[in-house]
Amino acid sequence: MKNLLAPPPHREQLPEKDIDRTYTRLRWQVFIGVFIGYAAYYLVRKNLSLAAPGMIEDGLLDKASAGIAGSAISIAYAFSKFIMGSVSDRSDARKFLVSGLVLSALLMIGVGFLPFSTVNLTRNVVVLFIFMLLVGWLSGMGWPPCGRVMAHWFSQNERSFKMSLWNTSHTIGSGSLGLLAIAGVLVFTSLGVEQTWRSAFIVPSIAALLIAGICWWLIRDTPQSCGLPPVDRYRNDFSGYKSAKGEEIKIPFKRLFVDYVFKNKILWLIAFANAFVYLIRYGVSDWAPVYLQEMNIMNKEQSSLAFSLHNYAGIPGTIICGWISAKFFKGRCAPANVIYMILVLAGILLYWQAMPAATWIANHFGGNPVTVCHTIVYVSLCEIGFCIYGPVALIGVQALNLVPKNAAGTAAGFVGLFGYLVGDAVLAKILMGRISQSFGWNIAFWMFIAASIIGALLCATTWKKEQNK
Repeated sequence: MKNLLAPPPHREQLPEKDIDRTYTRLRWQVFIGVFIGYAAYYLVRKNLSLAAPGMIEDGLLDKASAGIAGSAISIAYAFSKFIMGSVSDRSDARKFLVSGLVLSALLMIGVGFLPFSTVNLTRNVVVLFIFMLLVGWLSGMGWPPCGRVMAHWFSQNERSFKMSLWNTSHTIGSGSLGLLAIAGVLVFTSLGVEQTWRSAFIVPSIAALLIAGICWWLIRDTPQSCGLPPVDRYRNDFSGYKSAKGEEIKIPFKRLFVDYVFKNKILWLIAFANAFVYLIRYGVSDWAPVYLQEMNIMNKEQSSLAFSLHNYAGIPGTIICGWISAKFFKGRCAPANVIYMILVLAGILLYWQAMPAATWIANHFGGNPVTVCHTIVYVSLCEIGFCIYGPVALIGVQALNLVPKNAAGTAAGFVGLFGYLVGDAVLAKILMGRISQSFGWNIAFWMFIAASIIGALLCATTWKKEQNK
C-alpha cells in the first residue's frame, strides 16, 4: 500500500523560460482538481442526513438511532483525518485523494441497496453504523492531500485567500448533495420506487465516481515532481519555519508531532475552538431536514432545498472571510473568526424563533404566516451558512501556517480530530440526537447558542498570540 501511494520522484528542473508559464498553468489545474475532488467527498458523506427523515417515517430509525448511526462517519473521520494526514505527507496527493473517493462512493452506493427491517431498529443501526464507519474512515483521505497540494503549490502570503476560495468546495459539495437528492427522488418516483430515500445514497455517489476520474487527470503532487522549483523559491516568499533549502529537510514524524503539533499552544486553542465551530456547522446542517419536517415547518423537498441553500451560502461567506483576513488583518485569522462567530449567533436566534417571528409579522404587517416562516428559515439558514464556514476555513489555514509544510497534514488532522470527534460526532450527532428526542429542540438550540459564544471566546484568545507568531 505504501509503495502504491508513494509520491512521484522529483524531475529535473525545466528550462528557466518555461517555468513561469508551466507554473501558472499547473497551479490553476491542481487547484481545480482538489476543489472538485473535495467537493465530491461531500457527495458521499452526509447522505444519511437527507435519507434519515424518510427512514424515520418508514419506521426504520428514530432520531436517537439516526444520530448514533450518523456519528460513525464523524468518529471514523476524526481519527482517519489525523492518521491519514501523516500518511498523506508521504504519499502522492493524486493517488491518495482519488482512491479514497472511489471507495467511499462504492460503499455509499452499497448502503442504498441494503435491506432494512421495520421490526428490528437495532439491527438497522448496527448495519448503518458499520457502513458509515467505513465511509468515514475513507473520507479521511480527502482533506489531507488537498492540504498537501495547497501547501506545496501556494506560498504563505497568498494561502489564506486561496485556501478560503478552495474551502468553498465543501459547501458546493454539500449543497449539490441536496439538489442531487431532490433529483434522485424525482427519478425514483418516476420509476415507481417507494423508498425514495434510497436515492440520497445512490445518485450523489454515482456523480462522485465521475468526478474522481476528472481529478485523476487534473491533480499533480508537488511542483518538484513536475520539474518546477519549490513555490517558496518561485514566489520568493519564505515563512519563519522555512528557508530556501528548508523544503528538502526531512523531519522525523515523532519530532514533527511533538515539537510542532503537541507542544504548540496556539494549535491547541484553535483545536478546541474548532470543536464548537463544528458543533454548529453539523448540528445545524445535518439536523435541518429532520427538524423542519418534524416541526411541520417544511416538507421533504423544501427542507432539502433549505439544506442546499444553507451550504451554498457558505461560498461567498468563506471567500469574504478570507478576503477580510488578508485585506484588513494581514493574513491573521482570529479577528475574522470572532466577527463571524458573533454573526452566527444572530442567525441561530432567528432560525430558532422563525415560527413566532412569522406569526408576529403576519399579524402586524399581513401576509401568509407559512410563507413568511419559510422565508425566515431560508434567510436564517443562509446567514448561518454564510458565516460558519468562514471560521471552518480559517481555522484550517491557521493550522497550516503554524507548522512546517511537511507537517501540514499532521497539523490539519490534529485540529480536525477535535472538530469531527468532539464537535461533530459527540456533540452534533450523538448528544444532539438524544437531547432532541428526550427534551425537545429548544434545548438543542441552547447548545448552539452556547457553542457560538464559547467558539468566539476561544478564537479571541489567539488574537494577539497569532499576531506575535
